[in-house]
Formats: sequence, structure tokens, C-alpha cells
Amino acid sequence: MFCLRSCSRSSLFKLLSNSRSISSSCVDPNVGLTTDEIEYRDAALNFAKTELAPNMQTWDLTEEFPVDTIKRSADLGFGGLFVSPDYGGLSLPRHDGSVIFEALSQGCVTTASYITIHNMVNAMIDTFGTEVQKERYCPDLSSMEKLASYCLTEPGSGSDAAALVTNAKKEGSKYIVNGSKAFISGAGATDLLVVMTRTGGKGPKGVSALIIDTDTPGISYGQKEKKIGWNNQPTCVVNFDDVEVPCENLLGAEGQGFNLAMHGLNGGRINIASCSLGAAQQCLEDVVQYTHDRKAFNQPLNANQHVQFKLAEMATEITTARLIVRQAARSLDAKEPNAVALCAMCKLYATERLFKVCDDALQLHGGYGYLKSYPVQQFWRDSRVHRILEGTSEVMHMLVARDLLKHL
Repeated sequence: MFCLRSCSRSSLFKLLSNSRSISSSCVDPNVGLTTDEIEYRDAALNFAKTELAPNMQTWDLTEEFPVDTIKRSADLGFGGLFVSPDYGGLSLPRHDGSVIFEALSQGCVTTASYITIHNMVNAMIDTFGTEVQKERYCPDLSSMEKLASYCLTEPGSGSDAAALVTNAKKEGSKYIVNGSKAFISGAGATDLLVVMTRTGGKGPKGVSALIIDTDTPGISYGQKEKKIGWNNQPTCVVNFDDVEVPCENLLGAEGQGFNLAMHGLNGGRINIASCSLGAAQQCLEDVVQYTHDRKAFNQPLNANQHVQFKLAEMATEITTARLIVRQAARSLDAKEPNAVALCAMCKLYATERLFKVCDDALQLHGGYGYLKSYPVQQFWRDSRVHRILEGTSEVMHMLVARDLLKHL
């Protein structure tokens, strides 16, 4: 295993000389990237093709959370992409992270998506944590010696996140946490939780964030959910029953938790949109080859003009989405005032339009696309949830509209 921090360009390009597909076409993901960014993408793509893709379908069928494989990605620095090198990270901009997550998703959307969540938690601690918290948690998260989950959604509050009711009552030098969190990715298999709790009154200003180790007494888990996709990462309810958390584990200040949560989600929306890009890119690559090989009416499928037009539409959607996602990432890196709206816009466009690309790829495969022996159906299933998590498409519409109307 090689590392981004030490691998030379010549050895990296030699290693990956056979790993690229449709690299000279109009849908080439390397267009517009610097040499360093191409290195990052190539390293991620190689990991996707050698470590993720060969196992993707088996993990899906057995519902195996591939912890060992996930941890091997840390050898490339993928456990702390946005974290300071002082704590084992790469301190990359969001744009470069987007490039990496897109490439990883070409091998397995579900695994790549979990890695984005782990990175979101690690970055939140690195950005808002005390020196003690960063020294205690970030090195192990960056090396993936420990894995993390993000706990915001509750059984009774999804899009209305500020209505959460999980409470943390301060008693002396500790908080006593009670409540439940729902749809938590990695739950039951991770070592650390960043949990949004209510420490004050109603509304967003009463929310605080706590770092909670999962071996703390009083934490329990519900039954693992049976899902349409994302089957190789566990998802379940996390219950807190008089869980004692030291006050020193407060992340940021009391009442700042909702702002921290939204800050994390801005980057998370770019990351999930990037995972949809990877899914669509791989579906396009697969269907281009399939329609070339498959014969109907004594000619290849791609000799049919309708098929050619459909492929052209798919390529256009992918390229357009990629431009929006990367622009949003640059905007977030630059802390531009419209970054929140652009993050919402990129997630809305990419997850909606690129799911349609996956659907079109399945349709062009005909009956074979509906078989689990063909990976296109798994990319289709795994990317469907991207329109829901990290903020539904409906909420993304609201955020974009709010940004437009506030200027009147």
C-alpha cells in the first residue's frame, strides 16, 4: 500500500497506467484538475478498483461492514482528509476531497459514503475542538484506529433538526444524556459519536454537541435496519440512557451545537454529491461498454441513434453536475457568503440528476440491469438515499430559494 504523502508521481502513474477508462472523452473527471489533484484522484481510483469494486457486491449481499478495508484507506490519508497534519491529517481543501470521494465511489458507493461521514466527524473535532480534544481524538480518527458516527437525526426530527429532544442535563462536571438518535451510519461498529443534544431551551440555540465514546455505559443500539441500499454499512437507532459524559467533551460552546451541525453538513453535502458523481461515472462507463458489446437487430446497441442520444444526455448531466459540485467546494473553501446555497444547490442537482443517470444505465442494460450479478443495479440502489440524507432535496430547494429571496 502506498501513501499520498510519500508516493512519487512517476511510480503512481506507472501503477495506474491500466486503471483509467474513457479518460480522453468529454466526461473525463481529470479535466480542470492540477497535477496534484490528478494524483489524489488516481490514488483513490486505484484503491476503488483494487480494494472496493471486487468486493462491492459480496458486501452488499452479506451486509458486511468492511472495517479492515476502510481502515486500509487510512494508509493513503483518507481518514483525515481535512484535518491538520499535526493530528495525522492531510489538510486538503474541500475541492480535493470531492475529487477523492468521487473516485472512491466508483468502487463502492456505500463504503465511500461512510468514509465521508467519518471525515466529517474528524474535521468537526479538528475545527471546533479544544487542543485536548484534538490531541485525544483526531490522531486515532485520522489513522482510522477508531471510527466515528455523526448523530443528529432522531425518530421524531429529521428535516426539522432544531426540534431534537435528546437532552443533556449538566450535573457538576458531567452531562447526563438521555434520548435516541435514528438512521445512524456505522452505529454499533464505530468507536466515537458526535451527538447533538439539547442543553438549553427550544430551538437551535438550545442545542450543544458532545463527543461520546461508544464504550460509555448506558449506550445501546436498536435492530439493524433492513435497507434498499447502503447494505454494507450498519444503520440503526442509538439509545442513550443516563449516559454520563464529562463536560470536557463538549464540542464548541454550549448552544453552538446546531451551528456546528450545519457547518458539518455543508461539507457533507458536497461529499455525498461527489459520491453520486462516482456512481454515475461508473454506470456510464459500464453502459458504454455494454451497449458496444450487446447486439440487437444485427448491430451493436450503440449503433441505435436513440441509445447514442441517451448516452450523450447522461454524459452531459455528469459533466454539468461535476462543474456545480466542484464550484460549491471551491466556494466553501473560500468561505464565500453564498457557499451554503451552493452546497445545497450542488447536492440537489447532483443527487437528483445523477440518480436518473444510474436509472438510465440500468434501463439500457435491459433485463440484465435488474440482475444482482450486474453492478449497475447496486449503484442505482446505493445512490437513491443520497436524495434524502444530509438534507432532503426538498430542504435543498428551501435553502436555495432562501438565498435568492433574502436579497430582495
